[in-house]
Amino acid sequence: MAYATKDKAGRPVIAVTGIGIITSLGTGKEDNWKKLVAGQSGIRRITRFPTDGLRTTIAGTVDHEYEPGMAPSVMTEKIARTVGEEAIAQAGIGSKGRFPGPLFLAMAPIELEWPHRFDLAGATGANETVSYADLVRVATQPRFAPYFEMSKYGIVGEHLADHFGTEGSPISLTTACASGGTAIQLGVETIRRGDCEVALAIGADTSVTPESLVRFSLLSALSAQNDPPEQTSKPFSKNRDGFVLAEGAAALVLESMEHAQARGAKILGIVQGCGEKSDNFHRTRSSPNGRPIIGCMQNAFTDAGISPDDVDYINAHGTSTPENDKMEYTGVAAVFGERAQRVPISSNKSMIGHTLTAAGAVEAVFTLLTIQNQRIPPTINHKVPDPAIPLDVVPNVARDAKIRTAISNSFGFGGQNVCLVLAGEPA
Repeated sequence: MAYATKDKAGRPVIAVTGIGIITSLGTGKEDNWKKLVAGQSGIRRITRFPTDGLRTTIAGTVDHEYEPGMAPSVMTEKIARTVGEEAIAQAGIGSKGRFPGPLFLAMAPIELEWPHRFDLAGATGANETVSYADLVRVATQPRFAPYFEMSKYGIVGEHLADHFGTEGSPISLTTACASGGTAIQLGVETIRRGDCEVALAIGADTSVTPESLVRFSLLSALSAQNDPPEQTSKPFSKNRDGFVLAEGAAALVLESMEHAQARGAKILGIVQGCGEKSDNFHRTRSSPNGRPIIGCMQNAFTDAGISPDDVDYINAHGTSTPENDKMEYTGVAAVFGERAQRVPISSNKSMIGHTLTAAGAVEAVFTLLTIQNQRIPPTINHKVPDPAIPLDVVPNVARDAKIRTAISNSFGFGGQNVCLVLAGEPA
């Protein structure tokens, strides 16, 4: 199939030639897709650490990738490496340890875990106050050096860049729940500028820790309906009460269409456009009138050179929090007008939970698989529709549909928003 190499604005068309994914459903695109369209949930009880006294005791954990005692940053690096390897192998590009482009990595902020902090403080010998000099003295000991090495935010990106042999300095970033989309957007923009022909975008997050559960619970963001775990995440339902924390990672090999076709690569899809828009309404909340996400979707359509009428499917941000789901409906209704109730929109988070900084990349991969397979994953647990959100959420059961163009929404804390327009067959 012949694709144009330039878009309507004369910019390089951006092809996706490789994808990789890990979620609570499993490792690899085949396993994930099979379970996703079957409406299977990956949300389960947390067994990794004690949950006594916690309001929320479930999560979309990636237990099949976890090793006892593994720090989140180490696990993040592990699953990011796995999805990157899957994507690069599918793209068939470069050689082992030599990827011909830059790395854009979306990952969560890093800090020392509490067990490590207590271990470090105890080793200083101080009874109450630990001085900076005490910490420096202890931190230089071989036993503690790994704690500090893996608490440097950029170190995961550096390790991945060494492993894959990417070009230039790796870019590590976090824009809250929009981070995975931002990593893809940066890769697209870099290729469009002519800085490179190929880029590797990865989003990875392993934030299921006691501290994360406490913090999000204090924000009243997490669901406390723990039983049964698989029925907890209920995007767009009237009885939704919060999101389910989850882990996951996804990678995309992005490539100029001209470069991809010249080497005979299989085209998995196109990143047709990217939109972003932020607001300063609140440190965690986005403006409830939906104006920032309206602008974000409109910016994506403008960048892609299409109109809302061209969109066949919306992969919702769909967190299952009361405010966010209502805000997303407000935005979709404003942008799509009378079509809003007819365009299918579903939430992957109903099955895998909210993978935070990885979500934009994870859901971009699922959107591409939706276009490839012409089958829309459902929004499960939709048993009590919310009359204030009259959308076609593809309730409970997957649906076959003709999909050429889709939009994937990522709306983050503090009003950090990214929307991606993804397409299959050329127009």
